[in-house]
Amino acid sequence: MTPDEYCQDKAASSGSSFYNSFRFLPRDKRRAITALYAFCREVDDVVDECSDASVARTTLNWWRNEVVAVYSGKPQHPVTQALSPIVRQFNLAQEHFLEIIDGMEMDLDQPRYPDFKSLQLYCYRVASVVGLLSVEIFGYTDRQTLKYAHDLGIALQLTNIIRDVGEDARRNRIYLPMDEMQQFGVSAADILNARETEGFQKLMAFQIERAQRYYQQALGHLPKADRKAQCTGLIMAAVYQATLNEVAASGCHVLKERVSLTPTYKFWLALKTWLRN
Repeated sequence: MTPDEYCQDKAASSGSSFYNSFRFLPRDKRRAITALYAFCREVDDVVDECSDASVARTTLNWWRNEVVAVYSGKPQHPVTQALSPIVRQFNLAQEHFLEIIDGMEMDLDQPRYPDFKSLQLYCYRVASVVGLLSVEIFGYTDRQTLKYAHDLGIALQLTNIIRDVGEDARRNRIYLPMDEMQQFGVSAADILNARETEGFQKLMAFQIERAQRYYQQALGHLPKADRKAQCTGLIMAAVYQATLNEVAASGCHVLKERVSLTPTYKFWLALKTWLRN
């Protein structure tokens, strides 16, 4: 199996909307974004699948060394081997890959977030930075597109957090800002024990409204000249906004169930977005 084939398998096995949006890209860009996505999956899996925090930390440090090797040596892993020609072709910054790993490590250090400012740093590292790397691959002519990538990353990650409140709680993680939980009278015990109070409903409505603002800001930043090149991100925005709307429409019962869109509906959203841009 070649490094590119390994990345393809890694990305495809995730079943993610991200991977499905890649099909509209030219071959060289599809290869590059698949390798980037496979890298993100690998380092995310370190944290999610390793029960020993010290082992996970050691493994993340190994990945940091692999990133350095991409730029200055001979990487060992198929994903970093696939990334080696790509980082040069698309001028991808080494510090962005290291910052993604820093974001994943936050899950080992910080199962709670005191306020939105601290959560925003997490969202930036695990999502906005990926967006900044992605726009380099997709191509852009206006630096406003970088602001679009930043805000879209925040919006997508906030949507993940809203959708996965119950799933994260079962891992003893709460990404909802603690000061906002207190504002709406929601305790950590309410979240961990899946108690859906009136305050919880108001808290989730507050989170959904903020995520929608980030989508609006992101799309407002994207210049018309770069919309076609950035269509993959716009597909993700369409799919994730639809997911957010479905969470709201279904009553925000995210403590006990996980909202998801059908593959057919996601493909329809992707095709509609592609044709529109």
